[in-house]
Amino acid sequence: MDSNNVSPITDVEFCCPSTSETDSYSWKEPKNHLTELSESEDREFPEGGFAGWVTVLGAFLIQFCSYGYTVSFGVYQEYYARVYLTNESASAISWIGSVNSFLFEVTGLLAGRLYDCGYHLMVGGSLLQSLSVFMLSLTKPGQYYQIFLSQGVLSGCASGLLFIPSVAVVSHYFEKRRALAMTLVSSGVCFGSVIHPIMLNNTLNNSSLGFANSVRVSAGFTSSLLTIGCLLMRTKNPQSKPTANYALVAKRCYKDQAYVIGVAGFTVFLVAYYYPLFYLQLEAETYGLDKRFSFYSLVIMNAASFVGELITGLLSDRFGAANMVVASTFGVSVLMFVMVTTRTVASVVVFGILYGFIAGIFLALWGPVFTALTPDLSELGSAQTCLGLNGSPGCLGTPISGAILTDRYIWWRAAVFNGVVAFAGCALFFGMRLALARQSALRLQLQAASSGLVSSESQDSESKNQERNTSSTSKLKASTIFDVLGNAAR
Repeated sequence: MDSNNVSPITDVEFCCPSTSETDSYSWKEPKNHLTELSESEDREFPEGGFAGWVTVLGAFLIQFCSYGYTVSFGVYQEYYARVYLTNESASAISWIGSVNSFLFEVTGLLAGRLYDCGYHLMVGGSLLQSLSVFMLSLTKPGQYYQIFLSQGVLSGCASGLLFIPSVAVVSHYFEKRRALAMTLVSSGVCFGSVIHPIMLNNTLNNSSLGFANSVRVSAGFTSSLLTIGCLLMRTKNPQSKPTANYALVAKRCYKDQAYVIGVAGFTVFLVAYYYPLFYLQLEAETYGLDKRFSFYSLVIMNAASFVGELITGLLSDRFGAANMVVASTFGVSVLMFVMVTTRTVASVVVFGILYGFIAGIFLALWGPVFTALTPDLSELGSAQTCLGLNGSPGCLGTPISGAILTDRYIWWRAAVFNGVVAFAGCALFFGMRLALARQSALRLQLQAASSGLVSSESQDSESKNQERNTSSTSKLKASTIFDVLGNAAR
């Protein structure tokens, strides 16, 4: 086709208005079709392929060594309270893990922004994570500040730099199967929280190794897997321009009612979520259960969580990710109250399996849910860091629980506190689900209105054409009659 004969064509697209402006229509800026075509070609999703699934494997390993290491802090919590930091309270020790989780969330603000600008953070974050664990091996008994800086601050920043980019990059390769792919990636957290406690419990309690050598073994193991993960991962879609305004991205997200309610639910629910992960092993120890069994109580729970994440990937498309998030948070809320009854081996096993399985569903689905709420996937990193920044206050839950427990370990107080908070988070997630339903219904109405508008314009155009044709025919007939009369007069 001759390019000179191609005229610029623009259109106006109809889009769903914000929930605060449901009584009016919102219109996008005109967009050139040729530009739109090139963008759509760049945004094609291969739904896997060799590069896609290899990237999933690499992201799995990154999750295994970053957040999977963070949620294994329950092993350190018990060991510090019993052996290494005996002069500190349970609440003070839990601040190490809580600051780690807090910085994990907050550092995501920087990581998501840099990811959207096209920077690659995997190598730097992996080096920082390896350094933090090796530095932990150099700390001395009773030196709280040394452990706090290496494990709380340095490791938390490293995990934050790794987590969001490793989740966001998977969305480059999947659309229809995105929930499954992200579930497989996030299952690396649960798998890591199974393997790390087994390794740490067997090395830390081995008198021939000691704390320093045990942590060095763990550091070497995680460093190797991080290296493999960095080599496997590849980006596909171009990131958004570095000039993109983070404030505008946040403003667009916070105009969405479902997004705002979901972020609030995420923040509140996280206050309770970490409690069993940090304290189940210590609780089993204080109730006088077999010492070797208490080591594996956390492993049982995390193994069940791993199974829950894998099954979630198969069920989310059928039941809906938002519906399953609501159901899982409700189940977790109930089990928080039940945790106070775990005083026997059998009760700890049952609780660990149930809580781990249900919590694994939540862990697998929060990523896909908030990805679906993101207005523009090219800004996914920034949108998810909005979530991470607002979810960071939830990391205060375990120090609060430690203070409620006191040095006498009054477990029912912490169970009631976390159960109530978890129910509040569940209620907010239910509100998010209702907001999503309203938005979906409104979108269908607007699409129908848009179709009707186009149809009426088409009908008007057809009627005008018919009138024009009728007028032309009448003029032709009149001209013919006048010609006949003129010929007759001559």
